[in-house]
Amino acid sequence: MKYLSGQSQQLPGNRTSMSAYQAQHFLYETADGVATITLSRPERKNPLTFESYAELRELFRALAYASDVKAIVVTGAGENFCSGGDVHEIIGPLTKLDMPGLLAFTRMTGDVVKAMRACPQPVIAAVDGICAGAGAILALSSDIRVGTARSKTAFLFTRVGLAGCDMGACALLPRVIGQGRAADLLYSGRAMSGEEGERWGFFNRLSSPEQVLADAQAYARDLADGPSFAHGMTKKMLQQEWNMGVDEAIEAEAQAQAICMMTNDFHRAYHAFAGKQKPVFEGD
Repeated sequence: MKYLSGQSQQLPGNRTSMSAYQAQHFLYETADGVATITLSRPERKNPLTFESYAELRELFRALAYASDVKAIVVTGAGENFCSGGDVHEIIGPLTKLDMPGLLAFTRMTGDVVKAMRACPQPVIAAVDGICAGAGAILALSSDIRVGTARSKTAFLFTRVGLAGCDMGACALLPRVIGQGRAADLLYSGRAMSGEEGERWGFFNRLSSPEQVLADAQAYARDLADGPSFAHGMTKKMLQQEWNMGVDEAIEAEAQAQAICMMTNDFHRAYHAFAGKQKPVFEGD
């Protein structure tokens, strides 16, 4: 936990307040139960570095235990989301590493995706402009994606002589947009426009460039006001049921729903509806 040492407040039950966390390699802020992570090197279209990869991995791992973060927004500064790994700070050094060093790096980047998927909070990506390489994977690994008409999403690994199977792309992308469409993007490395991305289901919706972050944060706040324990269960089941048959999935959902019926939020909702009031969820 190199990047998180001494920057959060420990609470009982391994729950942690993350409002005071100070990021070192990107911007981080919390408001109204929503954490916003902003990749912030706009002069270079917000590329990732070895250090930002590692900090993202540790931050998402810590957010899994956050008591005060109910939803997460990932975005980029300026008019772009993320251009992927920095050519000079990552790509160049990778050409000088041996196989153990290369494998350590590729496993670390994959761990970012694992951490995003493992944290129970819904992750919403606000994508404008360039969304390429590892940046495209960050968007893909989010639960909800809000884009713009000028978004350009490219899984451009083959353009630099690599396979399209980076950071889980061959597992995740076909499930979002379909096998044939994923094959097109992963073989060609071409850019997918915002309109095409929405039509294919990569983007849940499109906003204007001026509004995309605000729309993503508004969506996140709506989720943060909801039953956060139930949202975490929904996220877990959406992922676990990929590897289940239908009968097994129905049984798993029966167990998950029974667990949720034991929460205070379920009882709060009942009493609120019975009293013709809007329920106020507290996440327990």
